[in-house]
Order: sequence, then C-alpha cells, then structure tokens
Amino acid sequence: MNHSIRSLATVAFATLGFAVSAFAQDGLIAVKSPMKAKATMDKFETIVKEKGMNVFARVDHAAGAMKVNKTLRATEVLIFGNPQGGTPLMECAQSVGIDLPLKALVWEDKDGQTWIGYNDPKYLAARHKTECAPVVENMGKAMNAFVQAAVAQ
Repeated sequence: MNHSIRSLATVAFATLGFAVSAFAQDGLIAVKSPMKAKATMDKFETIVKEKGMNVFARVDHAAGAMKVNKTLRATEVLIFGNPQGGTPLMECAQSVGIDLPLKALVWEDKDGQTWIGYNDPKYLAARHKTECAPVVENMGKAMNAFVQAAVAQ
C-alpha cells in the first residue's frame, strides 16, 4: 500500500507521551504501531476481550500464504463485536450487517513498519446510506480507544 500517494490524510496523535501517526484511505483508518505485528494483534485482542467484545475469529493471512508456498508479510485480521453495539447500527440500515462484526487488520508494510487498521464507522454509515449519528459516533470512539490502547507502550 503506497501511503504517500493514496493517503487522504496524515495525522499525528499524541498518546501517552509518544507520537502515533495515522492515515485514512477510502474508509480505512490506519495507525502505526511501535511493536511487531503479532504483539500488536495480541494486545488488541486482549483489549477487545477485556471490553466485553466477542472474538469470532483471528485470521492469519501469512500462515495461509505459506500453505500454498507463497510468502506474505505479517497480516492478520481479528473479527470481533458485540450485539449491543452492532444491532443499533443494523436497526438504522440492515445492510450494514455485511460489514459487521467489526474487523481490525494488523500488517507489516514493505519497510517493516507495523500498522493496525479498521473501517471508519462514518464510512460504513455513508456506504449504507444511513446517518445513525449517535451509534456511529460511539462506535468510532470505541474503535479509536481500542486501537490507541493497543499501540500504547
């Protein structure tokens, strides 16, 4: 992924005394992690479980690639959610169910930098032509908090 060309925004967040950079691309919010990919995903998974989320699956794309004699840098997806958060959004637009449960992607780019990304709930709401402002706002705040906690050292 070429961040400099396709990036819609580059933002620096000051979190817990260190800078974390992020970008948004076509609804994907991505934040740099100071840790390796596995450590980032392990920490993220722990955080969402502690927050009462159900973890439905953890998909290791690099391991899948190895099974067909291909190589892929570290790339994992966590599929998680909670009906308490997702149901209100689906009540606004049932078609958003195609994008739920929530997902987080952790990957290592060609330079060895680890990223954690997720779909911006505002983008999902726009995709499904619903505003559902309080639900979208709360989901966005929660996802941001989970990711910021995961990249904090």
